[in-house]
Amino acid sequence: MKVRSTIVAVMATTALTTAAFAGLAQPAGAADTTTTFTLTGGALSISAPSSKALGSAATGSASITAQLGTTTVTDARGALLGSWTGSVASTDFTTGLATANETIAKTDADYWSGAATASTGLGTFTPGQLLVANKVTLASSRTAFSAASVIGNNSVSWNPTVGINVPAAAVAGTYSGTITHSVA
Repeated sequence: MKVRSTIVAVMATTALTTAAFAGLAQPAGAADTTTTFTLTGGALSISAPSSKALGSAATGSASITAQLGTTTVTDARGALLGSWTGSVASTDFTTGLATANETIAKTDADYWSGAATASTGLGTFTPGQLLVANKVTLASSRTAFSAASVIGNNSVSWNPTVGINVPAAAVAGTYSGTITHSVA
């Protein structure tokens, strides 16, 4: 009988302990708080060198070619499946009084973006002109780089190459023009 009473006592103690813990686990009441917060998107921006000397060549030379310097698109909008397009355009290049022989038209300027030199974030980043064989004239605005299916913040950098095809009638001088990168 002693064994039987010990078993009954152990079972009773276990039942009381389980009931006590069960009572602690169940609150007398509950109150839910719906919690919200907002993430705000930032800006879509582009940066490029403020100036670049492409070098020099003798009059009558075929061309002058050089890399322009790192151009970077930074997308801090925090988009879901967003996109952007970076574009490039140019003015004519002039010297002196900008007469016909002192002007190299933007149609004589070639551009190719090359591959990305750096990128962050998620998305599909596509160069406008991956290889020199894909170069385009800057006669009109061109796509330099683009992004699709971006998620969250992202950025991409590239170092484009510019080639100036020198007309035979161009006179000596320091030519100046503006190459503009933009993003939308």
